Amino acid sequence: MDYPDGAAIAALAIFGFFFFLIGVAIYLVTAYFLMKVFDKAGVQGRWRAWVPIYNFMVFSKLGDLNPWLILIAGGAAIVLSWVPGLNGVLGLAMHIIVLLAAWRVGLKLQKEAVWVILYFFLAPVWLGINAFDKSRWNLNVPAAPWAGNSFLSDSTTWAGVPSQVPAGGHPANPVTTPGSVAPTGAPAAPPVAPAAPPAAATPPPAATPPAAAESSVPPAPPSTEPPAAPETPGAPEAPKS
Repeated sequence: MDYPDGAAIAALAIFGFFFFLIGVAIYLVTAYFLMKVFDKAGVQGRWRAWVPIYNFMVFSKLGDLNPWLILIAGGAAIVLSWVPGLNGVLGLAMHIIVLLAAWRVGLKLQKEAVWVILYFFLAPVWLGINAFDKSRWNLNVPAAPWAGNSFLSDSTTWAGVPSQVPAGGHPANPVTTPGSVAPTGAPAAPPVAPAAPPAAATPPPAATPPAAAESSVPPAPPSTEPPAAPETPGAPEAPKS
């Protein structure tokens, strides 16, 4: 029986260590992006994004899915890994659950449903875009199709993870409720009462007519004759004899 020589063993060890480092790097980047998304959602405690499996349980809860499904699928995949084929089925089920959660999280970050395709192929890129763009967490989206009594719906309450039910309940779904308007990214502003019509402008007071002249006869024109010269005083009279 031939055994691999030392060079082959060393090459396998190097490749194994290299792929191990890549896996660790991807996990660290993914956890960092999850932490940023959790910040937008108002999750308290950044450590939640760094705990394996638990971080995606929180992610599923933000996506309106039962977080225990992640733990059940992940744990079953580990325990039953010796069963041929079952490990892959459980892993696929876990991936589908995370995809559904990503769809709901994307809606709350003002992303169209088609964005889930990017998560399917490049999950770290999807997380990075949602972590650093200017989108803000918005609960004003219709309820998930599985909301209610479905085993997929989230009915857990965890301290530090905000409830995903908006105040007043979810808005109507335009697909199931014809005539309703799909919510936009920002919450709708409350209606504003119409402004009162402006008061009619007060007309200016009528101009007072000038007083009538005392006489309707026009004044005489000034004389053009020069004034008379002053008289020369006469000589004094001679005394009488």
